[in-house]
Amino acid sequence: MRTGLFSGALLCLLFCLPTHAQTKADIIIINGKITTLDPARPEAEAVAITTNRIAATGTNTEILKWKGKTTKIIDARNNRVIPGLFDSHLHVIRGGRFYNSELRWDGVTSLKRALEMLKEQAQRTPAGQWVRVVGGWNEYQFDEKRLPTIDEINEATGNVPAFILYLYAKAWLNKAGLQKLQITGDTPNPPDGLIEKDNEGNPTGLLVAEPNAFILYSTLAKLPELSTEEKINSTLQYMTELNRLGVTAVMDAGGGFQNFPDDYGITDSLNKAGKITVRLPYFLFAQKKGTELNDFTRWTGMVEIDTDGKKEDDKVDYHVNGGGENLVMDAADFENFLFPRPELPATMENNLKAVISLLVKKRWPFRLHATYNESITRDLDVIEAVNKETPLNGLVWFFDHAETVSEENLRRIKALGGGIAIQHRMAYQGESFIHRYGRKPAMNAPPVKRMLELGIPVGLGTDGTRVASYNPWIALYWITTGKTIGGTEVIAKENTVSRLAALQLITTGSYGLIKEQAKGKIQKGYYADLVILNKDYFAVPEEEIRSIKAKLTIVNGQSVYGDNEYTQWAPAPPAIMPTWSPVKYYGGYQY
Repeated sequence: MRTGLFSGALLCLLFCLPTHAQTKADIIIINGKITTLDPARPEAEAVAITTNRIAATGTNTEILKWKGKTTKIIDARNNRVIPGLFDSHLHVIRGGRFYNSELRWDGVTSLKRALEMLKEQAQRTPAGQWVRVVGGWNEYQFDEKRLPTIDEINEATGNVPAFILYLYAKAWLNKAGLQKLQITGDTPNPPDGLIEKDNEGNPTGLLVAEPNAFILYSTLAKLPELSTEEKINSTLQYMTELNRLGVTAVMDAGGGFQNFPDDYGITDSLNKAGKITVRLPYFLFAQKKGTELNDFTRWTGMVEIDTDGKKEDDKVDYHVNGGGENLVMDAADFENFLFPRPELPATMENNLKAVISLLVKKRWPFRLHATYNESITRDLDVIEAVNKETPLNGLVWFFDHAETVSEENLRRIKALGGGIAIQHRMAYQGESFIHRYGRKPAMNAPPVKRMLELGIPVGLGTDGTRVASYNPWIALYWITTGKTIGGTEVIAKENTVSRLAALQLITTGSYGLIKEQAKGKIQKGYYADLVILNKDYFAVPEEEIRSIKAKLTIVNGQSVYGDNEYTQWAPAPPAIMPTWSPVKYYGGYQY
């Protein structure tokens, strides 16, 4: 009997020791002000990472016990450390293919400087290519508080064709661009779009979405693309830019002219090479009116959705996560606040029901673009009808945007087990919304506090790059201060959320939308996605939230970005291609 007790005690001595006595950490971060989002230990000084998981959090003394001969010790130097940001709505697969070809006005504070950049880029752009500014800005960010004129654009660009996109509202083509695309006074207007003409019937260069964005997308799609090698480089640069801003995961919402599987070849190749530096679950976006059901029938036959979360543990996530944000064109209510809300056609219900019925039967998660409450009401009628025939039964589904959703419809979403992905579009379109609908409706658009009170899963994102900027700190600024990038109050103070709540929305909240576990916190057993910030998000004045970025970003236990102080811990990004790329001269988001 005593021998048995001794044997049991010996076995416990050998195998019941603390984990760190058996496995040493690969990385230890010390001297940090670490916000873990772990309720049991919300703040810590140090964190240990083993392979791609958080091994422990605690004090420097506690965590340094995990140190081994090969452990990397990273000093956070008293900087704030947070879980990596998860943008629940971004177009990174499409955006990556074009990033190196685009001149970004995101963050530029004067129109004078924006036009200088336009002129400089035109001078270095080679024959056969265009200068293009594709979203992420508005006139209210400029000191001058106005848009450029077509004369100013023509003067800056000369004989180099140029395309400048403004929200989902309009775009400018310079004289050279009109000639290149052979747009004349006789060119017919496309459906739901306007080619503006002067008193003599000649095109002015202004393209207007009335209100459909097809004229903008289709024109942009005619511009020359980069080579395959350049697209690979461009996507790497874009992911590095996101890492620089503290983004470690993105839910890609598809997008117009983003065809599956053809236009996914770049990210497919990067995934095979192990070079993707953001977690990247993506959704498939129906492209053509009338063929949506056929598309989703084909796609659901091609792709098996991993609803059990049994993904490769050692790789950064890259997989189809479901259908949307466009399920059928009839349900698209484009958010062009310069024009009245579009009425969805009578054919919407039948077409949408066919697609959602298919997805539910195939157990495919789905997301649905809906800006206006009127659209959401009709969408919910369809989802409720499908649920009666084929119960959703816990299937992941959610609305994107939902700026004007009503209390009644929030309750319907809750009853159906749905969620809502919100973005900072009102930080860029808030003034336009107020001009059309008044100040009072804007003060609770979207009603995020009520969503959270009802217990609806809510994730925060950006909807970059063609409307809003991809910078997630603008989203955090907007939802905590209630201000647009131009300083206009667009959310009433009582409807804003705390900085902690906002951080949760863009970390654990975004993962909650797709019911993924063990991500979004700096907590034992969670995946090691975390960021050392250049400023203390919880302490800086509110205006400085917009200028926060990463000093070091870790994804899946690997350092993917390091600034000047942390370059030794992260790989250097490849040289920018092509040599004339605006990114080479200006970078991405402008500070």
